[in-house]
Amino acid sequence: MDEFVRIVMDNLGVFGIGLLMLLENVFPPIPSELIMPLAGYEASTGRMSLFAVIASGTVGSLLGVVPWYYAGHYLGERRMKRLALRYGRWLTLSPADVDKANSWFRRRGASAVLLGRLVPTVRTLISVPAGIAHMPMPTFLLYSAIGGAIWTALLTIVGFLLGQQYELVEGYVGPVSNAIIIAIAAFYVYRVATFDTGRLEEQRRAMEEDG
Repeated sequence: MDEFVRIVMDNLGVFGIGLLMLLENVFPPIPSELIMPLAGYEASTGRMSLFAVIASGTVGSLLGVVPWYYAGHYLGERRMKRLALRYGRWLTLSPADVDKANSWFRRRGASAVLLGRLVPTVRTLISVPAGIAHMPMPTFLLYSAIGGAIWTALLTIVGFLLGQQYELVEGYVGPVSNAIIIAIAAFYVYRVATFDTGRLEEQRRAMEEDG
């Protein structure tokens, strides 16, 4: 994966950083924890401007979350609950869970987006409930940009400060990223295995009675 990131940066420069960060939000297995420290290292060698690297990464990251926002926006709460009713076990989600998540998001609003953009894996997914809750696009973009800029800048500066010692970051990031992916997969399997299908049937009957 790191070789692919290096090739894109070598061929496309600063524009490639933005492209990679956009892809990171659409295709999470390309982690920002690898992209931005490497970009910071490139900036430390003088090949790129530190400001340009952070700006490009932030813009690419912001563009990458917009499709997810619109997915939630057009899917809507009602369709999401229908999906939960039909595929609840595999989504590990019930209609009641959708109600709880939306209620929590409406209470937290902007802070949920800002803080969510600083958490691996959540960084992209937080856009979906924002869309479902119909958060105003300017508000969503503002807080997504702030959170994304903080995350991008932190990772870039780590790579920049370590300079020639970037190999230390690379050796650390790889195992951590793999551990996160494995943990997410294990948690999903656990959720599927322990999902309460009886509760889902009760909610299905209740929704049918309500019409």
